[in-house]
Amino acid sequence: AHVFLCCKTETPPQVSSHPGSNMETLERIQPNRQVTTFILMVILSQANPAPIRYSVLEETESGSFIAHLTKDLGLEIGELKARSARVVCDDDKQRLLLDRQTGDLLLREKLDREDICGSDEPCVLHFQVFLETPVQFFEGELLIQDINDHSPVFPNREMLLKIPENSQPGTVFPLKLAQDLDVGSNGLQKYTINANSHFHVLTRNHSDGKKYPDLVQDKVLDREEQSEFSLTLMALDGGSPPRSGTSMVRILIMDVNDNAPEFVHTPYEVQVLENSPLDSLILTVLARDVDAGNFGTVSYSLFQASEEIKQTFSINEVTGEIRLTKKLDFEQTKSYHVETEATDGGGLSGKGTVVIEVVDVNDNAPELTISSLISSIPENAPETVVSIFRIRDRDSGDNGKMICSIPDNLPFILKPTFKNFYTLVTDSPLDRESQAEYIITITVTDMGTPRLKTEHNITVLVSDVNDNAPAFTQTSYTLVSATDTDADANAQVTYSLLPPRPARALASLVSINPDNGHLFALTSLDYEALRAFEFHVGATDRGSPALSSQALVRVLVADANDNAPFVLYPLQNASAPCTELVPRAAEPGYLVTKVVAVDGDAGQNAWLSYQLLKATEPGLFGVWAHNGEVRTARLLSERDAPKQRLVVLVKDNGEPPLSASVTLHVLLVDGFSQPYLPAPEAEAAAAAPADPLTVYLVVALASVSSGGAASAGRCPVAEGHFPGHLVDVSGTGTLSQSYQYEVCLTGDHRTGEFKFLKPIFPNLLVQDNEREIKESPNCRNSFVFS
Repeated sequence: AHVFLCCKTETPPQVSSHPGSNMETLERIQPNRQVTTFILMVILSQANPAPIRYSVLEETESGSFIAHLTKDLGLEIGELKARSARVVCDDDKQRLLLDRQTGDLLLREKLDREDICGSDEPCVLHFQVFLETPVQFFEGELLIQDINDHSPVFPNREMLLKIPENSQPGTVFPLKLAQDLDVGSNGLQKYTINANSHFHVLTRNHSDGKKYPDLVQDKVLDREEQSEFSLTLMALDGGSPPRSGTSMVRILIMDVNDNAPEFVHTPYEVQVLENSPLDSLILTVLARDVDAGNFGTVSYSLFQASEEIKQTFSINEVTGEIRLTKKLDFEQTKSYHVETEATDGGGLSGKGTVVIEVVDVNDNAPELTISSLISSIPENAPETVVSIFRIRDRDSGDNGKMICSIPDNLPFILKPTFKNFYTLVTDSPLDRESQAEYIITITVTDMGTPRLKTEHNITVLVSDVNDNAPAFTQTSYTLVSATDTDADANAQVTYSLLPPRPARALASLVSINPDNGHLFALTSLDYEALRAFEFHVGATDRGSPALSSQALVRVLVADANDNAPFVLYPLQNASAPCTELVPRAAEPGYLVTKVVAVDGDAGQNAWLSYQLLKATEPGLFGVWAHNGEVRTARLLSERDAPKQRLVVLVKDNGEPPLSASVTLHVLLVDGFSQPYLPAPEAEAAAAAPADPLTVYLVVALASVSSGGAASAGRCPVAEGHFPGHLVDVSGTGTLSQSYQYEVCLTGDHRTGEFKFLKPIFPNLLVQDNEREIKESPNCRNSFVFS
């Protein structure tokens, strides 16, 4: 909140003394500092304001007391401070000081009436008392009273006056006046001249308020008797004591020249644009003298011209042309009164007056002064005052009329407040998440031709309010991240694990960093034991009140190649090796047996391939790489040894690959005897129509169920060595498609036969990650494989 004091010089109505004036108090405290207080009435903004008026003597010391504003404005004690009162000057100079604690109005500096107002009288400083909360304005006027601190001064120490000898008594001769910067009774009052028998001086009052000395001839002059007089002219002011100034008047008695020059027109009046270029012709004056010869020759000059007029205008002494020698400024001087003199060759002169009016042009752009500014506004706040500012234009008429505006597409409006003061306020609540910063351009345009404008930018930041909960960018995550569209503490998010439903031992598996949402595993995860699990994560901001959100996190355990292939058939640690029987009459491609293996891993880590590492008779047998089938590669001959030993390598597709090997014993026979024929159950199974999904498995186990009864009795499958879960081959391994089967070893372990109970359709994930070997009343050991 800010309030300023502006002062400008202006002529106010008659000032009368206020009954409650502090003059007597001030004179009692400071006898040499006279302060007279004038109060007409306390003004309230927006309600027919009338100024409060005071007076003070010029040159009064700084810090002097002027008035008690709290009482004069009708306010309560302490209200000026509570409402952030300040004093604002029109001329942008802080000449006054307001003590908001005591309510006293004091002088900030000495006031020089002549410097502030020049010759204008009365001299008044205008100021405003500005209360910010709520906004209220009071106008004030301070009359600066003159003291006699200047003496009259003549422009020259000596004046030369030429008087013809035939001049008659009673003739008046104007003399150059003295100037006194003081005004009123302290200003110049009269002129005197030293006593003599030929002349006396009169004081003449001019219409412009100045006093001129006129020398009056008292008796006839005789050049032959006395050709020259030297008189002392004294100017006296009305001060107490009076001040004076003198100039020597030298009078030369001239021979007869009985006609003085006379101006054709007086006064001359002319209007000049303030932007006229230098050396512009203002006008030409003309004076005539009816005398002949040298007495009729006229020369022109400026008469009793001030320094300002001498710097601004020049006159051609021969032609009488008055030209501009300095730029005009309507805002500083609106008119000039130029006195001219026409002098003939005999020394006679005539006086004329030229009134030059300066015409205003639109050469001043509007001005904007910020009095109060709030750079940050909370979002969702009700109507808020952003700035209080004042505009002005130093031009006059339409050139000084102004229009103030801001862009239409902003949530702000301008309100005229007092005189040329405006208030910029919010038009609706702001939303930081939609727009966090506004740049407001205030445009002030005058009505002159051409129009001039001033633009001022105000930057307003929208501060955050906790009105948004954290929001997850998706509904489920592998890694967790939440964002909050608020700012600062309202956008600082902390993360936590929410209790699972139903309750599980989640805390033993993972933890979460509350600051950044990073998830950490607390124990090693086994893909074969737990392939996936899920839980909820909460995100809470640090606003007040705090807002929160939650998201589902699903963790998928990636498989590592940590399980080597496991051979189901033929079992390698049986008490007796398994022997496969092959008739010597077998054709090439005869299926000898099938190596059945599984891998506890998943994906490509479980893709199995088969190859023949060693053989008793190279080239006699071959192994299919993708299904483990061992077949004859050519016709058998009598030269082939009856006992063949084959070593088959089973390798997965992991990185690095893991492998297992199995040894096959093959017996070449001339034919199958009865003990080796298939059992009735196997024949029944072979005769039944095969499910297309189980064909490959049946063929792979043909050596057990129908490939050779004799060997079936000696080739058990793995018993009690399988993983306690479902094995997922995913389209690889020994089968061509992803199917799972439940297989059990029959209760009669002596026969070592398999029973295919039922197919289990693909199911990659088993709920709760439970894996178990299924038990059956007819199945002593059961397992599921693909």
